[in-house]
Amino acid sequence: MSFDVDVAVRRGEAQVAARFVAGDGLTVLAGPSGVGKTTLLHMIAGLLTPDRGHVRVAGRTLFDAVTNLPPERRSVGYVFQDARLFPHRRVRANMLYGARDATRVEEVATTLDIAHLLERWPRTLSGGEARRVAIGRALLSDPAFLLLDEPLSSLDPRRREEAMRAIERVRDSERLPILMVTHDRSEAERLGDRVIDVESSPRT
Repeated sequence: MSFDVDVAVRRGEAQVAARFVAGDGLTVLAGPSGVGKTTLLHMIAGLLTPDRGHVRVAGRTLFDAVTNLPPERRSVGYVFQDARLFPHRRVRANMLYGARDATRVEEVATTLDIAHLLERWPRTLSGGEARRVAIGRALLSDPAFLLLDEPLSSLDPRRREEAMRAIERVRDSERLPILMVTHDRSEAERLGDRVIDVESSPRT
């Protein structure tokens, strides 16, 4: 299985918890804002330690009662809600930051339809273009799996469609386990090979 996750963590008075097993392809965690979807990604990426449970990706244990690999050893490509590009580096240099295979930059840029942007500065990019650059940077790090946190939020319809097509191409060409979170059901159903609903945990 691509993802085998059973985690819980207390955040203030509430608990964020999820349990799911997912096969190959793109899995979507769907639910309204505030239910802890980003917190779940942080636990899978190693940015937040769960109170209990386990995280296994493609049969590799990242977290359990005796194991807690740091983020840099999890081989994760994480695309945050904000693109987090370096403003002083052109697009090409941003994509190559942390790259393990610099020879793939043109190929990845073509897949994401950003080859014409490689010499541009981040400040000149639209929101959708910046998200695609961030996805490209994550792919060039040669990750074992990819996490996408609301990659289409706050985009206008045209940019949203461009970003969705790019994610579809990555899903179909890279053959990576991908976990994406969204509050938009139409995005989830279009992009996901499966959709898992995330609900609020009761306060205790």
